[in-house]
Amino acid sequence: MTGPGPFATGGPSSEHDEAGPSREQHARRLAGQTDGIPALNRLADLAARLTGAGSAQVSIIADDQTVMGGVGDAADSVGGRSPAADSLCTVTVRADGPVVVVDAAGDPRVDALPPVTSGVVGSYLGVPLVADGHTVGALCVFDRAPREWSEQDVSLLEQLAGPVLAELELAALTASYDDDRLLWQLAVDAAGVGVFDWDLATGELRWDERLLVLFGLTRETFGGTIEAFNASVHVEDRERVAAALSGAIATCSGYAAEYRVVRPTGEVCWISARGRAVAGPDGEAARVVGAAYDTTAVQDGEARVARVLETMPSAFFAVDRDWRFTYANAEALRLLGGIGMPLVGGVLWELFPAAVGSEFERSYRHAMETGEPVEFEAYYPVPLDTWYEVRVWPSPDGLSVYFVDVTARRTAEEAVARAGRRSTLLAEVTRSLSDTLDAEEAVARLAQLVVPVLGDWCVVTLVEGNGPVAGHGWRHRLRDIGAWHHDPERRGLVQRYAEVRLPALTDSSYVAQALGRSEPVVVRRGATDAIAAVLEPGEARDLFGRLGPDAAVVVPLRGRARTVGLLSVFRDRRLGTYTSDDLDLLTEVAVRAGSALDNARAFSQQQDLALGLQRSMLTAPPQPEHLQVAVRYEPAAESAQVGGDWYDAFQQPDGSTSLVIGDVVGHDTAAAAAMGQVRSLLRGIAVTTGEGPAGVLRRVDGAIQTLQVETTATAVVARLEQTDAERDTGTMRFRWSNAGHPPPLVAMPPTGRPDDPVEVWPLWAATSQLLLGLHPDTERDESVVALPRGATVLLYTDGLVEHRGQSLDEGLAAMQALLARLVADDVPLEELCDRLLRGLLPELPDDDVALVAVRLT
Repeated sequence: MTGPGPFATGGPSSEHDEAGPSREQHARRLAGQTDGIPALNRLADLAARLTGAGSAQVSIIADDQTVMGGVGDAADSVGGRSPAADSLCTVTVRADGPVVVVDAAGDPRVDALPPVTSGVVGSYLGVPLVADGHTVGALCVFDRAPREWSEQDVSLLEQLAGPVLAELELAALTASYDDDRLLWQLAVDAAGVGVFDWDLATGELRWDERLLVLFGLTRETFGGTIEAFNASVHVEDRERVAAALSGAIATCSGYAAEYRVVRPTGEVCWISARGRAVAGPDGEAARVVGAAYDTTAVQDGEARVARVLETMPSAFFAVDRDWRFTYANAEALRLLGGIGMPLVGGVLWELFPAAVGSEFERSYRHAMETGEPVEFEAYYPVPLDTWYEVRVWPSPDGLSVYFVDVTARRTAEEAVARAGRRSTLLAEVTRSLSDTLDAEEAVARLAQLVVPVLGDWCVVTLVEGNGPVAGHGWRHRLRDIGAWHHDPERRGLVQRYAEVRLPALTDSSYVAQALGRSEPVVVRRGATDAIAAVLEPGEARDLFGRLGPDAAVVVPLRGRARTVGLLSVFRDRRLGTYTSDDLDLLTEVAVRAGSALDNARAFSQQQDLALGLQRSMLTAPPQPEHLQVAVRYEPAAESAQVGGDWYDAFQQPDGSTSLVIGDVVGHDTAAAAAMGQVRSLLRGIAVTTGEGPAGVLRRVDGAIQTLQVETTATAVVARLEQTDAERDTGTMRFRWSNAGHPPPLVAMPPTGRPDDPVEVWPLWAATSQLLLGLHPDTERDESVVALPRGATVLLYTDGLVEHRGQSLDEGLAAMQALLARLVADDVPLEELCDRLLRGLLPELPDDDVALVAVRLT
């Protein structure tokens, strides 16, 4: 095309292609024909009905727009021309793909076009029509108001684009025939086209010239046999045509068939054949004679639409205003065939009685009464047992219904949802149980986790003590520690029931049964009566009757070869009975809870034993008149791990006070035993020799070697010394020696002035010193600092300042800052120790901690 036009820039090329006609030539050829308009109007109407749109249009875009078919607001434009630049279909042709416009007035692609500014088009969906590789036009649907277009709408319109283009090509092809073809077509119409004669005895099949032309054959290329005929019939139609011929031959009756023929050129056309099997003298069929004619160009538009519907992969049916089926395509018959009765002619509510009162009836009647399209998803029970996605379009004749089987998708979505709920619940159970080492607190949380996911209410029970639960005293070993109901107004009932139920349980109760089993005890229906029957008369039975569950399950919480608890879960009718998936999930929850409960109990017992052992080796500090001393020991959170951390504080014969903090390498009973030896050696040497801190450490090094104590340790030994003169001035000397241990901290007393912060600094040794136990001849240095009255000194082990995710330097800085705040707030020494531990230790410390705090009074 020369000169400006809708495709001068930004669109498909308008240059003439040497291999064939240009895009404009294709478009002009198709736009010049009107024979196909009735069929195109029907296809446009089908497009509007299936997408629920108010209007539909078929346009060819060449130098201008030619409307080849349309319904609704497009009906008056059919056969007319308009500037291509004013058309939304031009946008589709330029895009060379589907164009989806939800709100035309707000879409910059189309908001300035006349159909939009006039209010005729509020929303638009168009797909291109492609002929011989050229985009020549568009099939579109539109509404006056904005609306969403689904993926199914786009797919449906693309499927209809094929029949639309075929109709356009057919009209153009028909118009291009020459005068001979026109005369021949008139002869065909008058004489019934070509004739055939099949001699069943000889097998000879004779065709006249017209029939040869219909099949695209000549006398030389046609074999003159039924096999030659079958070779021209489309492979998908051969079996059906053969069956029609066989039936006519067997009964000497009429023959009728409509089928596709594949011509030698590859062209496919439709042939309608009529004939009759003629009997011979013996009464058996001797020949089949008849006529055939080309129906490709003259088939009725409704039949063409029906074929489109039949080949659609989606199910479609129509009912009249009396709810009687008037049509159902092949896919609809396949999906609904489970009812075992023919559809067409039957009444919807009689064929599908389960639809009465369901979402199907509500939606169908709403569409029929209001004239509004309806979309919904619903389940139809046995015999179909299927989920459907349904779209309903009303018309003056009744309803058109498009639907697809979405059971697989719904099943997959439900499976994903179940898996998500399962994973979420198990993750919550695991997190909740691991958040605390308190056995009762951990398991009591289960009640609020399984409700409402797996039940309406729940009771959690502990089994106390070890060994089997048997005999008459089994109730005394049970304790209900958690109860919950999804309804806040009924939680009081459940809590009270949990308080009084255990004494009311009989020996045949479901709780007693579960204690002797490793698998759940299930009451699938009638739980209120069944469980009340095994409760003693009284308050517990009355409360249970008021709670009124329909289903129940008691799941044992199993530890190491024993039952450590029970999980009793109850359901009202709203949740139904327990499925195998429910029981599997409850069992997995119980396994995790039982293991956590068993581990927490074992930890508690082992921790009590370890802490008792550790603290038995640590003595209470002295309380000299001029000093306040506080000590603390905290074990690691890991079960059964006693450690090598220790503290000591004792007075010397000369009146001075010795302080010791130390850490033997290791976290086990061997480390604890070695700690006891080193602590005793150091205490004895310090008291008996009276030496200073450095001398004491040197003698301990020698004693470790002499006594062959196989260990190493860090330690700080300090002495608080004071002369009479120092006592009068309120000062005291702090003398210390450090064997590879974190430095003591000293916090100076507040000055009382608001702007003066409390000063805290570490007491680093002048030189680094080796650990105890490495070399017996190690020289030890000591340092001295004078402290005023009110000063606070802190000796500690590394577990307080160094742990996972935090270095020693970071821990020291955090402790200095916290100690400064506590001293500034004049916190008492005992409370200061507790707040230091709370503020610095992680929730589950991985190392034990010893602490000595001294305040000069």
